[in-house]
Amino acid sequence: MAVPKKRTSKSKKNARKANWKKKADKEAQKSLSLAKSVLQGKSTTFLYSIYTDE
Repeated sequence: MAVPKKRTSKSKKNARKANWKKKADKEAQKSLSLAKSVLQGKSTTFLYSIYTDE
């Protein structure tokens, strides 16, 4: 039979949430930086085609 587990403390929950948000902010900064470099034509790590079939 299932038994309820102990409750997670508020500080542990907040620490996990802060860590998750920090990772998301870091990824957002990386993607914004990549987008800026692509727009300026300075990107060397992102491959894309400038020709489109119309």
